[in-house]
Amino acid sequence: MRSLIRLDDWTPADIEQVFALADDYDAGRGAVTSGCAVMFFPSTSLRTRVTFERGASLMGLQPIVLPDSTLDKTEALGDVTGYLHAWADVVVARHRDLAVVDGLDAAGVLPIVNAMTDENHPCEVLSDLWSLRLHADLASMRFLFVGADGNIARAWHEAVRVLQLDMVQCCPGEVRTPGARWTDDLETAIRSADVILADGPGPHSDVLASYRITAALLDTAPAGARLNPCPPFIRGREVSADALEHPAFVGHAFKRSLLPVQQAVMAFCLGLA
Repeated sequence: MRSLIRLDDWTPADIEQVFALADDYDAGRGAVTSGCAVMFFPSTSLRTRVTFERGASLMGLQPIVLPDSTLDKTEALGDVTGYLHAWADVVVARHRDLAVVDGLDAAGVLPIVNAMTDENHPCEVLSDLWSLRLHADLASMRFLFVGADGNIARAWHEAVRVLQLDMVQCCPGEVRTPGARWTDDLETAIRSADVILADGPGPHSDVLASYRITAALLDTAPAGARLNPCPPFIRGREVSADALEHPAFVGHAFKRSLLPVQQAVMAFCLGLA
């Protein structure tokens, strides 16, 4: 039994095993099982919830979906998983507070999958890495993350630590992620970036206004560079409308990887590998 709370809790071999499982699920030969996946999601969740719920069903798990507020009670989180253990095989939890997800995991009786917190979003980053891996060796790619410190930036830096990725964050210094390699010069940084990542500005719209990714900037990136803004993105905010028409934009189809990767994460945590 394994859990996924933070990417850097895992080893490179763990991630490669999940990628191999995702290959199998994508090809229609993934492991099937029986049982139940209890999931906690807020009403605003879209892509993550659909792919976890659909993925569980396709692999033989009955998804039971509850609002994330179900966990906002005085009951000890260890008792929650202690009772769920009698009926469920895996818990998928999306909750603002990472401490809640940690609390579910602390009892050690069920595998827990972190489906996003305010601190990180490991499954989103895993799915992007799996998609990118289909095109080139991850170790050879130069990643540029354009945006402030936040859950997406921190999840990418978890991946940097475990996989030793070559990544630079680009933003004003006052909103950078602690410990990240960093620059505030977007025009220079994009000229050597193979993968351009972006996140919404959150409360930092004013200081990030000049860091909007445009088609003109993408024209200066290396041939074959890929623009992968984290959804939901807004045209004219972190990316311009013309950037999303640029050949570098990987498009909606890129996120199809969420389904096989979510299945692979659940299979790995259940020991189906």
